[in-house]
Amino acid sequence: MEAEDPLRLDRQVCFALAVANRAVLAVYRPLLEPMGLTHPQYLVMLALWGEAPMSVKDIGEAIQLDSPTLSPLLKRLEAAGLITRRRDDRDERNLVIDLTESGRALRAEAERIPPAVVERLGVGLTDLEHLRDALNRVNAAARAAGKGVR
Repeated sequence: MEAEDPLRLDRQVCFALAVANRAVLAVYRPLLEPMGLTHPQYLVMLALWGEAPMSVKDIGEAIQLDSPTLSPLLKRLEAAGLITRRRDDRDERNLVIDLTESGRALRAEAERIPPAVVERLGVGLTDLEHLRDALNRVNAAARAAGKGVR
């Protein structure tokens, strides 16, 4: 019997993650469009709905995006009237992001997103929770491994 080829495409974790990422984002897209949000903007809003106000640094850490990537997202959310950006009174180097009334109100509409995603994926909630937990472990291990690589 021939040994399994370690380079076969369907055996690659990176391939499975890339395909799953595209597929899941395609499920989110039509749910977020009526709210006027892209998926990265939705992640920012999720962080803020959890604990606004937040510094740009804290948002970046929460959603694991660097400042140059995050800044245009924040500008678009501000232009849409969902957030405000202001300098921190205690340290003017820090930018503080808060929700507007419209941003807070959008949360009620967003509460329909998670159950709609579960329904559209057709995978049980328990399976999705196990997958999320496994992916969180993989992400933490990859971040830890990447810190030693330059």
